[in-house]
Amino acid sequence: MRLQSAIFDMDGTLLDSMFIWNDLGARTLRSLGIEPEPDLGEKLKVLTVRQGAAYCKDAYHMTQSVDEIVALIEAQVEDFYTHQVQAKAGVVKFLSLLKMEGVWMYVATATDRHLAEAALRCAGIDGYFRGILTCQEVGAGKDSPEIYERAMTRLKSNKRDTVVFEDALHAIETAKAAGFRVCAVYDPYAEAEQDKIRSLSDYYIRSFEDMFTTDTLA
Repeated sequence: MRLQSAIFDMDGTLLDSMFIWNDLGARTLRSLGIEPEPDLGEKLKVLTVRQGAAYCKDAYHMTQSVDEIVALIEAQVEDFYTHQVQAKAGVVKFLSLLKMEGVWMYVATATDRHLAEAALRCAGIDGYFRGILTCQEVGAGKDSPEIYERAMTRLKSNKRDTVVFEDALHAIETAKAAGFRVCAVYDPYAEAEQDKIRSLSDYYIRSFEDMFTTDTLA
């Protein structure tokens, strides 16, 4: 894997954090006495927190404002990101190697900035990145390549020399369709989609520790 710059998704890629998001929308609704539809998680996973809050407000005729719903959601994850979240196995070692080799790195995440900054800081990896871009800031979710395009511009790179690291099928599909090279990172919350993820990606790892036991870096 030859690269001069790298764009990393955060949740499920760098951080072992997908479980906190998996049923977050449903738990928020239930805390208000609202029973969510069974496929709510699938509908929310491509949306930012604010987009998801707006969807729930409209779909469930909620009396709370979007800002109030966002606050309820964020309250459930802020403590986790601030005090508990951990980097996935091998992440620190891999980022250290890339930094030592002069690779510029950016984070592209659907998580809002203040939560992403807290999470990266808690996991001890905030110092490896040139910056963070969030879907909210670019005005589009990861069904659009905008966040990757902007990160690449800030890295002063090009698609030939950039690798996007992602765990989610919809994000991998977007990055590939836009012409990026993609390294898929296994996460158990995408277990059912692994065959398709593997077939789409240029590189595939079960863990960042794989980078030190195979010729992936060659």
